[in-house]
Amino acid sequence: MRTRTLVCLLAVLLRVCASVGAAEPTRLLPDQFGPWISASAVSFRSGPALYQGFGEQQSANLKEAGLRAFEERSYKNGNDDLKVGLYSFKDSSGAFESYTQSTAEGMQSGGIGDESAFDSHNGAVLLGNLVIRLGPFSHLSPATLSDLVTSLRPKADKTPFPELKSYLPEHWRVFGSEKYAFGPNGFRSAMSSLGQGDFSGLAKEVGFESEAEAILARYQGEHGSGVLLLLEYPTPQLAEQHLRHLQQALPAAAKKAGVTVERKTSLLSLVFAPTSPLHAQAIRDEVNYETQVTWNESSHTATDPPIVVIMVKIFLFTGLFLGVATAVGIAFGGLRVIIKRLFPGKVFDRPQDIEVLQLGLSGKKIDPSDMY
Repeated sequence: MRTRTLVCLLAVLLRVCASVGAAEPTRLLPDQFGPWISASAVSFRSGPALYQGFGEQQSANLKEAGLRAFEERSYKNGNDDLKVGLYSFKDSSGAFESYTQSTAEGMQSGGIGDESAFDSHNGAVLLGNLVIRLGPFSHLSPATLSDLVTSLRPKADKTPFPELKSYLPEHWRVFGSEKYAFGPNGFRSAMSSLGQGDFSGLAKEVGFESEAEAILARYQGEHGSGVLLLLEYPTPQLAEQHLRHLQQALPAAAKKAGVTVERKTSLLSLVFAPTSPLHAQAIRDEVNYETQVTWNESSHTATDPPIVVIMVKIFLFTGLFLGVATAVGIAFGGLRVIIKRLFPGKVFDRPQDIEVLQLGLSGKKIDPSDMY
């Protein structure tokens, strides 16, 4: 009976601890920022109710990106209204994927946050693992959001964004067309948003289960255009393996249009809908990806001193060390002898501090002073 009671108490304690550990994230949107004042209570969702209100495709994308909490709030600035949605993700990679899905060609940079994009009615701001979506609105200056960004920045994750984004060439790139994905849902959405939905089936061959990452962007030059896809893999061996899968999975129409797969160590590149093979190669040549091989083994160089000089220094400093050690030993020993002569039995070898073990073979008691 007593054992059953203890088991019940332990179960209750575990439930309480679980409920405390599963406490919902803290609300982050402020009551006011800049000239904008809250016009409604915050709407906050996390846990099982997190994806209520999102469409099926958007829910799938947000789950893949690792959404943890969503809050929404309306603000007013005189007669102007502004709706702010704040998405909190597990890490900055998921936030970057979601941010790129919310941008579109024709947007302009707002110059705030880590990245931002605005048009006349909507906007998005990336801040670590947070994504701020704004709109629709009629009048909004990105500068009025600086207080909001400042208040949220200390609460955002400081981990770096995916390195793959730095490989995209800036030359000829259409702002707002960048799309990042580390899963099949994000990849299919990215391909469709750039007008390449016919090739979204390649998501099965990309190898996201092998920790592959993908990024796309549209390029428009003076003499042509194309959509660049970069795929990065953990190792060159995986890149080579999936290169063959992608080559076999490319539709015949794509191959006829000049779509090819090229590999540079762990990076694969494809250019869809290229105006010409020359323009596709020109886009590839702008990719900011270089491999470095380093060799850290020490070796003898021309700047090293001759071996004779090295040996002389070794003997010199060894002799110096031995000389110093000998001098210190003599000084210590001499000082001890002088003190014993001047103050016998008072500083060193005092009789009360000396203990002698004796076998007891004779009845004579040993006097420790006899040893000195």
